[in-house]
Amino acid sequence: MKQEHQAGVGTSAFRSTKDIETNARTRMEKVLSELQQEMTHIRTGRASISLLDSVRVEYYGSPVPLNQVAQLHVPEPAMITVQPWDTSMIGVIEKAIRNADLGLNPSNDGKIVRVPIPPLTEERRRDLAKKLSHLAEERRVGLRNIRRDANEHLKKMLKDKAISEDEERQALDAIQKLTDSQISKIDQAAKAKEKEILEFK
Repeated sequence: MKQEHQAGVGTSAFRSTKDIETNARTRMEKVLSELQQEMTHIRTGRASISLLDSVRVEYYGSPVPLNQVAQLHVPEPAMITVQPWDTSMIGVIEKAIRNADLGLNPSNDGKIVRVPIPPLTEERRRDLAKKLSHLAEERRVGLRNIRRDANEHLKKMLKDKAISEDEERQALDAIQKLTDSQISKIDQAAKAKEKEILEFK
């Protein structure tokens, strides 16, 4: 796939304004999905199995994701349970969660690991909201960089007489609308996540 940084590849990579628009859309959608992925790792005080996505467990000498050695559930809003397929793994799993730097304090009864999700302090909520705001801004900058790349390719195609001025104007307009739409999606996603962080008790 050619969606990674296209600056400097020359217009030969793009045969039409549609190619440029498609390329920009693909790259912008990737930026949005990366932000959504990053946001799942920001704790809100509400239990979610995605909080444990980063936990790796030693299994036959290899670190594997927790969900490959256990079943994860959220039986209540502030609790995650981890049920190992093999109960001999229970101590290893508990230790891995405790050492994952997530501020969690799991316990086990020999069959299941219980992970209570402690409530967030006001200060911690503000820190997380700040982190979220920073992540969203980075992604907005990423979208604007993709727009700039696309616009440069359009200008080059016009200069090379591969497209008309009308075609360039229409494509620039389409790229701007696409950028506005994706930035709006980032704003909405960040706002919803911030609400979760600040309001959930």
